Amino acid sequence: MDTTHHEPKHPRELAHVPASVSERKGLFDKSAAAGIPAMPLLGKLPLRRRIPQNLHSVMDYKGALMVAGVGLLSNPGAFRTASLVLGCSGLGVSLLTDYRLSLLKLIPIEVHEAIDHVWSFGVIAAPFLFGGARRGRWATWVHVLVGASTLVASLFTDYRAQRGVQWVQGQPTDLGPVGG
Repeated sequence: MDTTHHEPKHPRELAHVPASVSERKGLFDKSAAAGIPAMPLLGKLPLRRRIPQNLHSVMDYKGALMVAGVGLLSNPGAFRTASLVLGCSGLGVSLLTDYRLSLLKLIPIEVHEAIDHVWSFGVIAAPFLFGGARRGRWATWVHVLVGASTLVASLFTDYRAQRGVQWVQGQPTDLGPVGG
């Protein structure tokens, strides 16, 4: 009988999930039952990933709605348009990402992570580039706080995919759930 412990060589390799682990549920679930670990951004894991994917997902929706809300409450102009575009794009990416709290699982979790970083910088820059900083401090503060919190959370999130969607020559593939 082989008693050696098999460590997956690759983050996307399927792993056995004991029944006791798969019973854990909730926003703070970081067990293997929470999903398939994402490939490290830029090939390495720079920081200790402590924020569970489900909590990050809720933060994504909240941040996108706050940025869009700032747009709706702002005066017409370039800043309002930028806020609405950023908010709606953040909401759209969240709804289409391969994680538990999405509508469709089309965007690979690794792509979502990269989008989080770019989106965060865009949200922080928008009030300064489109005149929002001159018109209203509250709108600027909302943008800066949402962008900074998303950026920091992205650095520390334990990204987990639900289906293992990957883009290979433009085609998504499903590697199956962990322990499948």
